[in-house]
Amino acid sequence: MLTKADDYPVHQLPEPIATSGTDRNFYDRYFFNGYSPDGSVFFAVALGVYPHLNVMDASLSIIHDGVQHNLRASKILNMERMDTTVGPLAVQVIEPLKILRVVANKNDHGIRADITFHARALPVEEPRFTYRQGPATFMDYTRLTQNGSYEGWIEVAGKRTELSRDRIMGTRDRSWGVRPVGIQSPQPVAPPRLPQFYWLWSPLNFPEKFMLYHINADANGRAWNTASVIGPTGEGEGEHMAACWSTIDYKSGTRHAKRAVIETRDARGGEWRAELTPKFNFYMSGIGYGHPEWGHGRFQGSELRVGYDSYKTAEVNENDFQFQHIQAFVEAKLTGPNVSTSGTGVLEQLAMGAYAPHGLTGIFDPAP
Repeated sequence: MLTKADDYPVHQLPEPIATSGTDRNFYDRYFFNGYSPDGSVFFAVALGVYPHLNVMDASLSIIHDGVQHNLRASKILNMERMDTTVGPLAVQVIEPLKILRVVANKNDHGIRADITFHARALPVEEPRFTYRQGPATFMDYTRLTQNGSYEGWIEVAGKRTELSRDRIMGTRDRSWGVRPVGIQSPQPVAPPRLPQFYWLWSPLNFPEKFMLYHINADANGRAWNTASVIGPTGEGEGEHMAACWSTIDYKSGTRHAKRAVIETRDARGGEWRAELTPKFNFYMSGIGYGHPEWGHGRFQGSELRVGYDSYKTAEVNENDFQFQHIQAFVEAKLTGPNVSTSGTGVLEQLAMGAYAPHGLTGIFDPAP
């Protein structure tokens, strides 16, 4: 089972790199998003490796003139984790933790791109996510998050949009560990329980600062993982907040925010407040999250398969299951000790099941 990766000094187990412990749900993933200040450009990328399923998949989604275009590809991994190319899509590490490149080569669906991410701040290691359902480990993973800028171009149906670093901001992350991937087990943990998962994630870009915030919470509102970091652009270290919390006003008839406020307190007692105004939704199923056919890690039945679909974002039924998980493009205002600044970012939202603080009931019943 030796592969090209075994020639690099990156082993974490006394086994070849092709093996990652014993959990079949082990994964290793790249994620990127990017956007212009007015939201006229928005794209997202994902590439995932699933060593024990022997699958690698990738996707690129672009919102162009009110239409979300989704290009997806999946291949048999053949245990070669270093070859991060899936059909027309590829992710390349140019300089670790600083510069990465995403390429969408010519394909039958008219979606092409050559995008380079440049770090505008140091990466942040988020707290380890470990979540069990009774005795079963549902999640156990680590993630780094890093804000940056982009240069290059994207092309939809022959129309090319140039990307410049002074205009296109965004965020990338790398996560690895255990999550539900591929086809799920036919026998869940006993006794059966209703699905519940409350999640917010908000990376924000400001002219001279960045802010990160996330929360995972149970049905009663108790956070089992939450954190916030505010830091400078450049090489300065971000500051981990001593406390953080958030409030949401929901759009009528949905579980998606029309307004959100993130509040934090630093170690010196300083109070920070980020007011978020969502402008439109990006639908995460476009890059595989919750997609009924192209879910992460699913074997697509052949050595390589490439697929595409699109939809007008204004016509999407936000209450359909596959459109519940979103990243809303937001305008943001940050205030704090001697700071008042405006910027942009995203508010990722997935509220499945009950969440008592907001009166959410059922699996996906709209907010009251």
